[in-house]
Amino acid sequence: MVLEGNPEVGSPRTSDLQHPENQGSCVLSSPSEDTQPGQEPIKYGELIVLGCCEEGGEETEAQRGEVTGPRAHSCYNGCLASGDKGRRRSRLALSRRPHANGVKPDVMHHISTPLVSKALSNRGQHSISYTLSRSHSVIVEYTHDSDTDMFQIGRSTENMIDFVVTDTSPGGGAAEGPSAQSTISRYACRILCDRRPPYTTRIYAAGFDASSNIFLGVENESNVLQDGSLIDLCGATLLWRTPAGLLRAPTLKQLEAQRQEANAARPQCPVGLSTLAFPSPARGRTAPDKQQPWVYVRCGHVHGYHGWGCRRERGRQERECPLCRLVGPYVPLWLGQEAGLCLDPGPPSHAFAPCGHVCSEKTARYWAQTPLPHGTHAFHAACPFCGAWLTGEHGCVRLIFQGPLD
Repeated sequence: MVLEGNPEVGSPRTSDLQHPENQGSCVLSSPSEDTQPGQEPIKYGELIVLGCCEEGGEETEAQRGEVTGPRAHSCYNGCLASGDKGRRRSRLALSRRPHANGVKPDVMHHISTPLVSKALSNRGQHSISYTLSRSHSVIVEYTHDSDTDMFQIGRSTENMIDFVVTDTSPGGGAAEGPSAQSTISRYACRILCDRRPPYTTRIYAAGFDASSNIFLGVENESNVLQDGSLIDLCGATLLWRTPAGLLRAPTLKQLEAQRQEANAARPQCPVGLSTLAFPSPARGRTAPDKQQPWVYVRCGHVHGYHGWGCRRERGRQERECPLCRLVGPYVPLWLGQEAGLCLDPGPPSHAFAPCGHVCSEKTARYWAQTPLPHGTHAFHAACPFCGAWLTGEHGCVRLIFQGPLD
């Protein structure tokens, strides 16, 4: 299932942003026959897994008491919880291959009785079979297409899969291990990219298996991907970003500059008067540190961590803000680190509710108004960094920092 891309994704003011600083993407190609020595291969676009976050981590000393805040998010937005390794990663850049490996329809067979076709038994022959009715099936033999590159996505770790994707759950991260039941197909989909300008990219349901076959219950259809298209794999959602859209997104260097600028303002806890600071992404996200900013997500007032104000009748995660007396979740703030999910390089002024991931106002409002697939029939707005379902009237809140008293 492909949800139409929104032109608002990556559409803030045009700037001279360059994307090479966004390291961590796996470029699936090497220089092609049309690439000059020393020249980067043509990039078709990037796939980004939404909501790559893992719940857990060690509890802080302050959280071990009877009155505690929510358990720390061990967030890996911008990287899988187990680390990006080979074809299993949170982000994949698709670039022109050294040699075309695309396929295109060649011969179509209409059959009314079950039979074993040579096309289905020949590993060197790509074929797709689908059923129109109980008595009418179609087998389409495919042939090599020198004008396209093909990339396959799915849960399988077999060699024909270029991008291995596992399930993500709201706020719970990737479902890993043998006990986790996946709803993602082993051969979920395939993407065909034109090797010539304008490099049109199309997505098709299902991918070829080890026998070069695809079996479908219905006729296969294609969709042209555009910047911001969402791809529902029934267990994970992918975001497609085009090179033009990525040029309008912030770089990791810009996100780091925003973090340092926010810390340089020396925000303070309005009660404890301690200086707050967003931790460096290089430190990791095992648990909040002593200077970690925390927020009351109903009102947006930012504090340092404290262990009082808990409303026992509403559960351990419900706190009363000492400034405005609103009661609601009280969570640590984490900066969103997946630059491809951001719409602009604006300051980290808003946080998603209730998870506390921080980004610019434009990015927060966009994702809060974008329902993401949940299951087979439902949609719900979610944090793009961790997958947590958004709550409250707006799904995000403007952060209210107190500056230094001096």
